[in-house]
Amino acid sequence: MKWKNNLADQPVWSGEISNRERKEKVAQQVSRFVKDGDVIGIGSGSTSFLALEKIAERVAEEKLEILAIPTSKEAEMNCSYYGLTTTSLLNHQPDWGFDGADEVDGEHRLIKGRGGALFAEKLVMASAAKTYILVDGSKHVERLGEKFAVPLEVDPRAVHLVETSLQTFECDHIQLRMAAAKDGPVLTEAGNMLMDVRFAHIHDTLEKELSAIPGVIETGLFIGYSVEILTV
Repeated sequence: MKWKNNLADQPVWSGEISNRERKEKVAQQVSRFVKDGDVIGIGSGSTSFLALEKIAERVAEEKLEILAIPTSKEAEMNCSYYGLTTTSLLNHQPDWGFDGADEVDGEHRLIKGRGGALFAEKLVMASAAKTYILVDGSKHVERLGEKFAVPLEVDPRAVHLVETSLQTFECDHIQLRMAAAKDGPVLTEAGNMLMDVRFAHIHDTLEKELSAIPGVIETGLFIGYSVEILTV
């Protein structure tokens, strides 16, 4: 028996994309950065989805050869849908990448991770010479942490240890992220849990201080990385 449809052969995006016309302009701008032979880190989010679409159009029209390093299963499935060859950090280093952000402050410090792919996103960003951050105006904040908590990816065995360790920080709120469509907590692609933490103040060394807690796999703070902000 043959399936009538292949669910994997559909773009992974549901619902309407807000400010689509403006986002498509930024997506078109990102697609112009592509050169034959590039290895590109592929992020997530609606604007990144549109950028991937525009890049795929250029690749097909100009018969370019590129490699894509997706930062999530969502991005990987979209690369497959658009016929882009994927690779990994084990085999290639990205020349550049693009991604979204939850918050961006005036010093280009970021909060990312509401989609749960912060570990892979940071690995790819740290490996790339430059990452273009695609955001709309609502993501710009005067104070980092103004709108969103900082996600922490935590080994399930270390949840209580991490929670206890966080008591020494100036935290306003600590919460285990619970799933919306299943019972229990959200699990990342690596099988870890996510803790969302609000801090009274986010200083430049906080990312390293949180990463030093045993059991913290990664933080949603992206401070000091080579990024260029492209605002929709």
